Amino acid sequence: MKASSSYRVFQVFNTIIMTIVVFVTLYPFLYLLAQSFSSEAAVYAGKISFYPIDFTSETYKTILGKPDFFRYYGNTIMYAVLGTLIAVGATAVMAYPLSKEKLRLNKFFVPFVLFTMYFGGGLIPNYILIAKSLSMKDTMWALLIPGAISAFNVILMKTFFASLPNEVEEAAKVDGLDVFGIFTRITLPLSKPILATMILFVIVGIWNDWFSASLYLQTKEKWPVALFLRQVIDSAISTTEIGANSENTNQIAATVKSTAMVLTSLPIICIYPFVQKYFVQGMMIGSVKG
Repeated sequence: MKASSSYRVFQVFNTIIMTIVVFVTLYPFLYLLAQSFSSEAAVYAGKISFYPIDFTSETYKTILGKPDFFRYYGNTIMYAVLGTLIAVGATAVMAYPLSKEKLRLNKFFVPFVLFTMYFGGGLIPNYILIAKSLSMKDTMWALLIPGAISAFNVILMKTFFASLPNEVEEAAKVDGLDVFGIFTRITLPLSKPILATMILFVIVGIWNDWFSASLYLQTKEKWPVALFLRQVIDSAISTTEIGANSENTNQIAATVKSTAMVLTSLPIICIYPFVQKYFVQGMMIGSVKG
């Protein structure tokens, strides 16, 4: 069937607009990548656009050559995996009963969860609770346990669970499954989109979190890579400010921020294509029916 002229015009405009959107989306990443491989003079002269100028990999060699770099990367992977399992599991267990309108106490608990989205205890009370009362200071649990359950994630997952047809659970009851069996063998397998969404939210949050580690982790060997790279950035900038102007130091100071961003974002960028399909579906269902 031959396409009409109006449809061909629509395709042309659609292609142009999508090309602009792709360019606007990719440009920040291309710019960071180009800057991280460019020389100090090109960076300070503002010559960087889409590709490196006076290609150099000196900053990558310096950061990747540090003896403890891959230990910090390993710490981050461990925190991300453990934290994601804890957060997604706890969120699902909390959201499932909240999705049942028949439970009378939900009239109290759902507004209680919403209340925590708008009002928090503040930084100092949280620090006293985690470091003093719970004795979690200088342990990885200080990064994983207190922030495991997010009210926003609970509401999103609760909405998804509520959208599942009741007939499926009723059929499972007829087949002899109890509540735990329905949750683990029926509800969770049907909830892959929202679980993938939660995994992406949590893993990105843990991967990029350097502030919690700077508060609670005193032992340097336990640091995540984000905190280590922040220290590298601070060291490079302060070394330049006090006048230690060796060629190598100036090169690192000029490109260390973009290099750190590339090194920290690269694993997340590699994971995203595998969960994108479920992520979009989970966000659509959770948002529209919420």
